[in-house]
Amino acid sequence: MTTRVRMGVIGLGAMGSELLSAAVDHPEVEVVAVADISADVVDRLLREHPGLRGGTDPDAVATASQVDAVYIATPPAFHAALAERAMRAGKHVFCEKPLAVDLAEGEAMVALAAETGLVGAVNFALADRAAALEVERALQAGEVGAVESVTIRLAFPEWPREFQRDAAWLARGEQGGFVREVFSHFAFVTDRLLGPLTLESATVDRPAPADAETRVEAGFTAAGVPVVLQGEVKVGLAETYEWEIVGARRSYRLTNWGDLSASDGEGWTLVDPPGARGSEATRLSAFANAVRGEGLVNLADFAAALRVQRVVEGVLASR
Repeated sequence: MTTRVRMGVIGLGAMGSELLSAAVDHPEVEVVAVADISADVVDRLLREHPGLRGGTDPDAVATASQVDAVYIATPPAFHAALAERAMRAGKHVFCEKPLAVDLAEGEAMVALAAETGLVGAVNFALADRAAALEVERALQAGEVGAVESVTIRLAFPEWPREFQRDAAWLARGEQGGFVREVFSHFAFVTDRLLGPLTLESATVDRPAPADAETRVEAGFTAAGVPVVLQGEVKVGLAETYEWEIVGARRSYRLTNWGDLSASDGEGWTLVDPPGARGSEATRLSAFANAVRGEGLVNLADFAAALRVQRVVEGVLASR
């Protein structure tokens, strides 16, 4: 394997294109191949990046001899099959969330990563966010005190969101919806900071059985701490991403994917955590380090992502 990790990118929608933009100029990654079902999208990217090769066949990227690792950014129903082809061909896998939709497929991905010894990681945006790492530090230092509760609030005036408008599958219940697409990030950070989530109750509203959810209220516990999810779409509210942990000594509120505030009981004060904010580029560095045998740091492995998948699919199975 070369010093830089030679990467193939499969799926060039909103998330795949964002990752590709971070990867093409990354000092530790070299993108050598891409694939997407749209020939027009592939042709445009090949014109923009003449050194790339690509086409509409994802298997050609997943099994290419010049590829060390693949990034899978297809809709989630395809994650498991593509990860299996890549790992059977000796490739490490960095995958968009959720890990999979079918639980048996998620379990098979975990087993295959263990069998092959290859790196299997999932790209949760909060995995290396400075705000989340600061809350983790405060918890370990005892500054939060006994944790009383966690509340997750999500709201979307439109769904799919504008930047994902072309991804019609996100509006369907089979593999879309905000619980899989957004809540999974916050389920992961809760799992990481407190422990695995256990679903206690959930109410899910859908316009029709085949549609994605429009409103969810769910209750969980994590290490005995009550965790509440409140989420809704197509409402007259600003787009909202909020994770709040209440402690006996100090509470924290994380908003907008990385803005952090703290309260000691007298209002909220902005916190400026040390270090990089965390981004696609920093998570690519963490993945490259893992591929080079330096351990998986501040990234979710397939096992952690499977715990999140179980919680997510448990919510969506509720009525």
